[in-house]
Amino acid sequence: MPINVTMPALSPTMEEGNLAKWLIKEGDTVSAGDIIAEIETDKATMEVEAVDEGTLAKIVVPAGTEGVKVNAVIAVLAAEGEDVSDAARPGGKGGKADAGDAKGGAMTVDPKADNAKTGSKDAAIQPEMRGDSRASGDPAAAPSSKETQGDRVFASPLARRLAKEAGVDLGAVNGSGPHGRVVKSDVEAAKTSHGAKAAAPEKAPAAKAPEAAAAPAAKGPSDEQILKLFPEGSYEKIPHDGMRKTIAKRLVEAKQTVPHFYLTLDCEIDALLGLRKQLNDAAPLIKTDTGDKPAYKLSVNDMIIKAHALALKAIPMANASWTDGAMLIHKHADVGVAVSIEGGLITPIIRSAEEKTLSAISNEMKDLAKRARSRKLKPEEYQGGTSAVSNLGMFGIKDFAAVINPPHATILAVGAGEQRAVVKSGAVSVATVMTVTLSTDHRAVDGALGAELLAAFKKLIENPMSMLV
Repeated sequence: MPINVTMPALSPTMEEGNLAKWLIKEGDTVSAGDIIAEIETDKATMEVEAVDEGTLAKIVVPAGTEGVKVNAVIAVLAAEGEDVSDAARPGGKGGKADAGDAKGGAMTVDPKADNAKTGSKDAAIQPEMRGDSRASGDPAAAPSSKETQGDRVFASPLARRLAKEAGVDLGAVNGSGPHGRVVKSDVEAAKTSHGAKAAAPEKAPAAKAPEAAAAPAAKGPSDEQILKLFPEGSYEKIPHDGMRKTIAKRLVEAKQTVPHFYLTLDCEIDALLGLRKQLNDAAPLIKTDTGDKPAYKLSVNDMIIKAHALALKAIPMANASWTDGAMLIHKHADVGVAVSIEGGLITPIIRSAEEKTLSAISNEMKDLAKRARSRKLKPEEYQGGTSAVSNLGMFGIKDFAAVINPPHATILAVGAGEQRAVVKSGAVSVATVMTVTLSTDHRAVDGALGAELLAAFKKLIENPMSMLV
């Protein structure tokens, strides 16, 4: 019986992807675990492995095809002993999705792949993770396997096939895979502990209720209208890549769906700068291939990350995410840090930053930023988070307001530290002052609560020794 290889869902929110590359060709023998293709989404490029054995009889979707729907048949395998030409014959058992004749799905994401790339066509952008759970391994944080997109249960192709053969209802199985995805071991556990249940018949698509007339969404001028404003030949037209399209889409979504308000205050950082120098001077030396070097070198940004995480811990109701059904109050401060990369922006996350030392945050941030710029971050390293920091101080920017990164309820925009005249006890003196602006989702964090969070941050920044105890 031929085996249909289907387009895998790389995340619970994925609806389609680009088939970037086939790593095998028709006639090749495939074993379970072989890397057979690369799939691109707007988030990453992932290696994909086979979960069945056979011979590649037909490539249905060629390399380079964009917008391939999840669960669409992309190739057909001939099972052992089966004639390859019969399996590949269109209109027969192969070549089309035929649930009655072919096994469902022979492809899954390689969970051990280290080279999930965030290239210029597919990087995940700062405001992109709306509704994504924390990638912390906490079962309570991951969505249930019953979460669906429409009526679809998220499960690996192998789990779907095993469930179908055993008569297990996937909708009743709790998934232990990434984002609550049902995997092989979950189906086997369901068979052992609960007994096989009759699989629920597939639901017929519900008739769509007529939508109420709504005002059309406001749109800017069309491409044609804009192009008419400039003489032909006076500009270079550079097509948008996947990352830039995602930036545009997510920023529009964030501004249209999140009611932002902004809180700004000034922090004196002379004590912080002094402590930073003291800690860096005291850093022990470690031996490396290139000679001795300090075990760490703290930046101001490292101390800002730590202060923001501790402020979120001190004001836990501000460490929140809004959902239509409930408010999520997070147990840890997972702080995303905006990193500029060629062609866009990505936000790697320092998990449980409130529990980490400044040296641990510093070294982890250097590693994440380096791999972000070389397109080697894994999805779990930039998806989720509970708040974020965006620092433009190194560019001399005095103050600015950042766009919230859903599902976060806050983002802290940090300006440059500069010497300013300040009044203390009625006398003018000079201090190094840094302006910070907290952008806040008013659905989750009210004005007074946001002010408490920012006050807690200011206290930590101006009394930095408190971050060490």
